[in-house]
Amino acid sequence: MASDLDFSPPEVPEPTFLENLLRYGLFLGAMFQLICVLAIILPVPKSHEEAEPCEPRSVEVTRKPKAVALSASKRPKKEAKKKR
Repeated sequence: MASDLDFSPPEVPEPTFLENLLRYGLFLGAMFQLICVLAIILPVPKSHEEAEPCEPRSVEVTRKPKAVALSASKRPKKEAKKKR
């Protein structure tokens, strides 16, 4: 009865090239997602060279003329022809 049991490991076929490509591609995708999530959670502070100067800007530089902004967003209306 003890000779009837077979304890040898099951025969598993070698993974094909496409299976390996899919496997490592999924690993790379998961690592990329983890890096993106960590970049959102742990922001890196800017260095002094890249940071913008702390000098306050003048009012004229920060404000844009309102007439230019309104005319750019609105289209001129077409004139209707008069019926005679």
